[in-house]
Amino acid sequence: MVDVTIYTKDVCPYCIKAKHLLKRKGVEFKEINLTSKPDEYEKLKNTTNFYTVPQIFIGKEFIGGCDDLYELEKKGQLDEILK
Repeated sequence: MVDVTIYTKDVCPYCIKAKHLLKRKGVEFKEINLTSKPDEYEKLKNTTNFYTVPQIFIGKEFIGGCDDLYELEKKGQLDEILK
C-alpha cells in the first residue's frame, strides 16, 4: 500500500472525518498536526495552493482535502489510488 500523509489541525471536523474514512478502509497514515506549527502550515499552503486542512497526500501526489478524499471514494477510485 502507498504512503498516505494527512496534515491536520486540532478540533477540525473535516480532519476527523478524513481520518475516519482512512481508518475504516484499513489505511495506515502519517498525521502531521500543524496546530502549533504556523511556519510549516504557511509553507504547505504555498506549496499546494490549498488553504484549509486537512491536506492529504497519497504517495507524493496531493489529492486535496476531506471532500476530495470522499469524492474519490464515491467514484470508486480511492482503492485503486491506495494500491
